[in-house]
Amino acid sequence: MEHGIYLVTLVGAALVVAAAFSSLIAFRFGAPLLLLFLCIGLATGTDGLGIHFDNARFAYFAGSLALAVILFDSGFGTPLNALRQAAGPALSLATFGVLLTTGLFGAAAYYLLDLTWLESFLLGAAVASTDAAAVFFLLRAGEINLRERVRSTLEVESGTNDPIAIFLTITLVEVIAANTHPEAKVLVTDLAVGFLVNMGLGAVIGILGGMAIVRLVDRLNLDHGLLPIFVLTLSLMVFAAAGAVGGSGFLAVYLAGLIAGNSDIRAVTILKRFQDGMSWLAQIIMFLILGLFATPSQFPAILVPAVLLGLFLIFVARPVAVWLCLVPFRLPRPEVAFVSWVGLRGAVSILLAITPLLGGLENGRLIFNTAFIIVLVSLVIQGWTVGPLARRLGLIVPARLGPLDKVELELPGSAHHELLAYRVAPGSPVARGERIPRWARPSLVLRDGRSMRFQDMGRLAAGDHVYIFVPDRYPRLLDKLFASRAVVDPEDADFFGAFAVDPSRSAEELETAYAPGLTEAERKLTIGDLVTARLGGHAEYADRVLLGPIELIVRDVDDKGRIAGLGLSFEPTAPVARVPVFLSAGEIRDRIAAFIRNRRKPAEARAVEAVAEIEPVPQPVEKTTGEG
Repeated sequence: MEHGIYLVTLVGAALVVAAAFSSLIAFRFGAPLLLLFLCIGLATGTDGLGIHFDNARFAYFAGSLALAVILFDSGFGTPLNALRQAAGPALSLATFGVLLTTGLFGAAAYYLLDLTWLESFLLGAAVASTDAAAVFFLLRAGEINLRERVRSTLEVESGTNDPIAIFLTITLVEVIAANTHPEAKVLVTDLAVGFLVNMGLGAVIGILGGMAIVRLVDRLNLDHGLLPIFVLTLSLMVFAAAGAVGGSGFLAVYLAGLIAGNSDIRAVTILKRFQDGMSWLAQIIMFLILGLFATPSQFPAILVPAVLLGLFLIFVARPVAVWLCLVPFRLPRPEVAFVSWVGLRGAVSILLAITPLLGGLENGRLIFNTAFIIVLVSLVIQGWTVGPLARRLGLIVPARLGPLDKVELELPGSAHHELLAYRVAPGSPVARGERIPRWARPSLVLRDGRSMRFQDMGRLAAGDHVYIFVPDRYPRLLDKLFASRAVVDPEDADFFGAFAVDPSRSAEELETAYAPGLTEAERKLTIGDLVTARLGGHAEYADRVLLGPIELIVRDVDDKGRIAGLGLSFEPTAPVARVPVFLSAGEIRDRIAAFIRNRRKPAEARAVEAVAEIEPVPQPVEKTTGEG
């Protein structure tokens, strides 16, 4: 017995260490990290090193807890401004997008696999949700600085679409297991009512749970070493409580993290570091267990239809669902195309594919194996192409800041201040003499091993370490002051235009100088307001607006979202690829109007010709002389 405990511990720890070391390979070659985790689990399973693991209930239990930890950390790290910015498109994708993907994929699965209609839709629901963990790892590993709007849309979608896919999957498993054949109308009604109840209870418990977590952390004077464990345990209690009363525990734990992360919770720096590590551990454990549970020797029997279904999901189901969901929003076609491509499937799809086995369905193993192969296809094809596609579509923007050496320290006994330690980088604004704002209180400077008061140091020099007391949620201005200049790639040298334009100047000056064809109302605006209006009321770093012969590029945005700097270019400098599909509602309307105008012109011309034929131009009458 004792020997078995040591052996299991040794093997489990070795797998986690191997998965951690595999991250070095992934960062080096840009490979999908979660694919490596799965492969390690497959290599050590029944068909690999021979570790036999066939406990579906334990796999689902461990995977669900790991997913709850990941979702809480995802919500905790999602700022409210990102949620507000991408709420409409992301929630549309997380609701209608999941339903459309399930329907389209289910129809294809019915004709490619020996499954009933309900089983086909069950498989579609299992693979309908995306896995953002793989996406954002690739963005970090490839040093991809993606447009903020696209990044926010993908983050919010990934955090909110899992609960809906889970609800659909579990409900369909229960219907099939009951061996009933409900009418389509009754099934849709039951699904709609059950969905509203499930999501409603989950949302209420998640919001109340998040508020309770913040209040308990502030009221209880817990040790800093115990505090992160306390918060993590409370988040799991929220997850379990919502599920116990029939709500969505996954939605509840995500909302609890969202509320806790965007409040003035104590020791937020410590909590973020702890949860980041726990999220990594949860991902490793979940993928290793799911990889161990799979049996690759069963894959060849369904390999061809499963691969075809994976390709159908990538190239047809996901793009169509994304386009239909984003039609009401005026998103540029490259951004819609990228969102449709970055729909990686991962651990959630495999985890949901276990539920048919738990329900004792006849084709449960077939559904699981098919979903597993689809996840592998998604990670291989989409995982390795996220970076190149983002560059091809012109969604990469130059970095706003250069290297920044900063340490955040939580102050004991202070709930509203932090101590930041900066190292002055060569070429940074403070090294060039820029003053530190009044609301920041420098207390100590270290130079050449000596410590002195800030007031006695004079001008800061490169290499100095400065300790500054700041209020929590401090503006990003300090980072801009202490960061070195960003190194701009030669290809991005002209990204922000030939010269700068003052956004507070009148747009009338643009009309006078370049005649871009502004309306009377637009000429009365400032240039910054004009650009904001052309962008739909919200400007973002690196956004571009084409005005006749010139192009205006947003160089900087302040903390309130107002344009602080603009660049002007005489020709488009962003490498935006032409995307023939993914038209928005506005573009569709414009094209229909242009088509109608073009059709009217030939019709009017033909009408003029017809009138000319019916009523010929009268000829002059010759005078005749009469004969006697």
